[in-house]
Amino acid sequence: MTQSSAEKVATIVIGVAAAGAVYYVLKTPRLRRAAWRLSLAALTGTIPAWVSQEIKASWEASGQQRPAVRNA
Repeated sequence: MTQSSAEKVATIVIGVAAAGAVYYVLKTPRLRRAAWRLSLAALTGTIPAWVSQEIKASWEASGQQRPAVRNA
């Protein structure tokens, strides 16, 4: 078996295993609720924090000064 065909077989096996895991989680109510809670936590906490950090890093990498904050 060549490297290329071994990689294709491995990709198919991993895909089938992932699809089976998704099916099992969606079929089991307790796991489905846990997956939903983890998804909400990621969407409301992790992703916004990551986006904020990336914006800050790109601003600093651009070399521009931070805008002055005015007290209104």
